[in-house]
Amino acid sequence: MTTSQASARAATPPGSARSAAGHDASGCDASGYDASGRGDQRLWRWITFAPALAMMVALSVLPIANLVVTSFQNITWADGQATRSWVGLAHYRALFSDNLFAAGLSNTVIFALAAVAGQMVLAFAMALMVSKIGRGRVLYRAIFILPLLIPGIVIGAIWKLMLNFDFGLVNKALGLFGVMPHDWLGSPETALLSVIVVDIWHWTPFCFLLFLAGLESLPQDVFEAAKMDGAGPWQELAYVTLPLMVPTIIVTFAFRLIVAFKVFDEVYLLTGGGPGTSTEVLSFTLYQRFFTEDKAGYGSAMSVAIIFLVSILLVVAISARRGTGRQP
Repeated sequence: MTTSQASARAATPPGSARSAAGHDASGCDASGYDASGRGDQRLWRWITFAPALAMMVALSVLPIANLVVTSFQNITWADGQATRSWVGLAHYRALFSDNLFAAGLSNTVIFALAAVAGQMVLAFAMALMVSKIGRGRVLYRAIFILPLLIPGIVIGAIWKLMLNFDFGLVNKALGLFGVMPHDWLGSPETALLSVIVVDIWHWTPFCFLLFLAGLESLPQDVFEAAKMDGAGPWQELAYVTLPLMVPTIIVTFAFRLIVAFKVFDEVYLLTGGGPGTSTEVLSFTLYQRFFTEDKAGYGSAMSVAIIFLVSILLVVAISARRGTGRQP
C-alpha cells in the first residue's frame, strides 16, 4: 500500500465504508430491503385508516358543517316545504339580546362549577377512605357506584318524589326536627340548588372510580419513604398524595365540567327550567328554541355557540394537563 493510498483510506469516514458496502446500486441495503417499501407501508396505513376517517367525517364533520350553514339561514315552512333564506350574522347578534340565553348561560356556569366541585371533594374523600380499607373494598365500591347505574328517568322520578312538598321524604325527615316543609323544586331560591344536589348524587360515583383507580396506581415506595421521614397522615396527603394525583384530578375535573355544561335531563325531569328562569340552562334553552318554538336557524346558531364554549373548556383542560406533564 502506497503512502497516498494509506492517506486516502485514513481520510475516509468509518460510516462511509459501511454505507457503501451496505447498499447496492439499486438502493437496497445489505438485507435486500428496498427503501420504497416505506412508501408502500405508508400507503397501506392510509388505506386501512380511510374507512374510519370517512365514518368520522360522515358522522361528525358533515353534521357540524350543516349546523354552521343553517345558523346563517332562516327556515320557514309552507305546504310541507322548507324555505331557506340567508340572514348572515343576525342569529348570532340575537344571542346577545336573548334574556333566556343569558339566564341559561349564567345558570349553567353556576351549576357546572358547584356540581363538579361537590363531586370532586366527595369522590376524593370516598376514594381515599376505600383505598385504606383492607377487607370489603369490593363491597364498598359496588355500593358507591349504584347511583351511576340508575337511568336518568328513574333518577328524576326518585328525587321528584323525595323533594315533593306534600309527602316527600326530605320534608318529612326535616319535620322530625321541627323544620317546616319547603317546596324545594318550586321555589326560585332552592330549585337550582336541588338540581345541583341531584347531579352530585348521580355523578359522584364516576369521579370516585377515577380517583380510586388513580390512588391504587400510585407508587407505594414514595409513601414508605414519607413514613420513614416521619410524615403524618395529613402531611402525606398534602405533600405526597395530592401532588401525585394532580393529573388524574385535572382530567376528571375537565371531563365532568364539560359533561355538566351540557346538562339537560335532570333539569327537564325535575323542574322544566322553572320556576321562572331559575333553573334555565343552555341545553334546555336550546331545546325550547329549536324544538318547541321551531326556530331551526336560531337554534343552530345557539348550538354553534355552545359547541364553541365547550371547545374552549376542552382546550383549557388539555393545556392544563400538558402543563402538569412538563413539571419535574
